[in-house]
Amino acid sequence: MGKVLIIGAGGVGRVVAFKCAQHPDVFSEILLASRTKSKCDQIAEAIGGNRVKTAQVDADKVPELVALIKDFQPDLVLHVALPYQDLTIMEACLQTGVNYLDTANYEPKEEAKFEYKWQWAYHDRFKEAGIMALLGCGFDPGVTSVFTKYAAKHHFDEMHYLDIVDCNAGDHGKAFATNFNPEINIREVTQKGKYWKDGQWVETEPHEIGKMLTYPNIGPKKSYLIYHEELESLVKNFPTLKQARFWMTFGDEYLTHLRVIQNIGMAGIEPVRFKGIDIVPLEFLKAVLPDPGELGENYTGETSIGCRIRGIRDGQEKTYYIWNNCKHEDAYAETGAQGVSYTTGVPAMIGARMMMTGEWSGKGVFNVEEFNPDPFMARLMVDGLPWEETTGIDLEL
Repeated sequence: MGKVLIIGAGGVGRVVAFKCAQHPDVFSEILLASRTKSKCDQIAEAIGGNRVKTAQVDADKVPELVALIKDFQPDLVLHVALPYQDLTIMEACLQTGVNYLDTANYEPKEEAKFEYKWQWAYHDRFKEAGIMALLGCGFDPGVTSVFTKYAAKHHFDEMHYLDIVDCNAGDHGKAFATNFNPEINIREVTQKGKYWKDGQWVETEPHEIGKMLTYPNIGPKKSYLIYHEELESLVKNFPTLKQARFWMTFGDEYLTHLRVIQNIGMAGIEPVRFKGIDIVPLEFLKAVLPDPGELGENYTGETSIGCRIRGIRDGQEKTYYIWNNCKHEDAYAETGAQGVSYTTGVPAMIGARMMMTGEWSGKGVFNVEEFNPDPFMARLMVDGLPWEETTGIDLEL
C-alpha cells in the first residue's frame, strides 16, 4: 500500500484516478492535483467514497510542486498533465526524493519537437537520488513498447521489422475534434514523418506515405506513416530492428480540416499581435475546439492499437501481431471518459502499480520496455485492456 499524487485532471487524469481508486490495496491514498482544482473536485465527486483528495498546483512552477509533494508525501508522482511540464515535475521529484511516472515525453513549448534526450539526461541524477522515473507509460508509447518486449521475450530470437499500428474508428459526432489536448495533438500529427531503416532515420513529409491496413473487428482503414516517440527508445533497446515505423489512421475530413488549419496559420506556435496583446494561434484554436474530456458521452465505435512484427525464431522467419481493441462506449460507462483517454490512463495506473509493488524497480530513468513485460501484460487482461495475438499471418506491411 502507498500514496500516489496524480497531476493532471483532463480525460486521462480522470481515468487514472478512477482506476487507482479501484485498487485500495495498492493505492491507499490518492491526491489529484491540477491548475484548476474544480476539475479535480468533479472527478473526485464522480468516484465517490471519499477515495480521492484534491489540490491546486501550477505544474510549471517547481516550488509549488515541491511544497505539495512535501505536504502529501507520496510514494509516487503520476504525471498526466502536459508534456511541457515533464522536466519541472521531474525536478520536483528529485528535490523531494519521490518516484516519477509519465505517459508522454518532453517537448519544449516553443518548438514542435519531442524526443527523449531531455529526460534521459536525468538518469544519473535520479540514480544518485536513489529514485526511479518511468517514461512513456500510456498506450503508445507504453503498451506498444511492452508488447514489443513481450514479443522479443516469447516469440522471437531476433526482431527485424516493427510496425506499430494505431486506429481510432470511433465517431464523436463533431465536425472536428481531437482525442486528447488539441495543442499537443495538432503539433504531433502536423510534424514531418520519420521512421528507422538500416541504422538511420528517414524523414518524410507529413502524411506523405499512406496505406490501407485491416484492423480487427473494424476492417480496412487508410493509415499514414507519422513519427511517434516510442520508436526512439525501441530502436535503442532492440538493436536487431532493421526497420521500425508507426502508422495512424486519419479520415479524409479530419485531414481536410487539418490542412485548412495549417494553411491559414492556426497551427502556429509563434505569438502574433492582436489588439495589443500577444496570442499563440494554436492556443487560441485549442480554446474554441471541443474539450476532448467531454467527447465521451456520444462517442461510438472503437480503437485498435497493436504491433506487427517480423523476425526470426529457430532459424525460420516468423510474423506476429498483437493488439488491443477498446470500445468508446465501454470506457465511458466505466469512467465517464472516451476510449483514447481510457487506453492511456489504464496503462499509467498499471505502470504505477508495477512500481508501487516493486515488480518494476530501479534507480534512474527508464522506458517501459526495459522491464519484465509479463506482470504488466497480465494486469492488462484484468484491468480493462485485454489483448489478443496471432502468428503466421500477412502483416500487410
